[in-house]
Amino acid sequence: MIKKIIYFLVIIFYTSTATAQSTAREYIENYRNIAVKLMNEHGIPASIILGIAMHESGAGTSRIAKYNNNHFGLKGKGGPKTVPSAYKGYESVQDCYSDFIDHMENRFSGLFTRYHANDYRGWAKGIQRGGYASSKTWASQVLGIIRKYNLTSLDSTNAKKEKSGVGFSEDTEISNPIVYFVKKGDTLLALARRFEISVSEIKEKNDLSSNILQIGQKLHL
Repeated sequence: MIKKIIYFLVIIFYTSTATAQSTAREYIENYRNIAVKLMNEHGIPASIILGIAMHESGAGTSRIAKYNNNHFGLKGKGGPKTVPSAYKGYESVQDCYSDFIDHMENRFSGLFTRYHANDYRGWAKGIQRGGYASSKTWASQVLGIIRKYNLTSLDSTNAKKEKSGVGFSEDTEISNPIVYFVKKGDTLLALARRFEISVSEIKEKNDLSSNILQIGQKLHL
């Protein structure tokens, strides 16, 4: 009898684990493109965007995600709310993603000049230090999701190559430039080599008259 109980518990465990992983991977497929698009427009890693959304919404299964389209645990008034809550409500999930970026740029603006778009660890720890969540293990949990589902593979993705998924049609070409914030030690030549673009193209895209860069300067690449 005990062996049967253990057997059924093991079956339930593996079934629930497989279901959770399937839900998570479906979430990634649904929202990976909008995360990449926002990364290229604003400079925050796509892995961080998706990792936080998955953590805060249970990969889209939480109550506020289902009924209020809130995937980032953002609190406040405004927007449609199917379920009364201290958390914001949104017309669509895309609106929530956009509001998350606005929240980051308003409250965590210093991170955009401190960390590169591929420094997901720095971003996660910086967001936790900034008070995004009260849990002391919040950053570790987000980083765990990022590593488990290899979300860092999205951080080097050019949005021009991503054409399917939420917010995009199959025949729509996305041409948003990569946004980069100048760090200490950056030069136009180094950036040109890193992003496989010429110095003259960088200067033309950003209306630069000299090769001198300022820390925190916003460049389109």
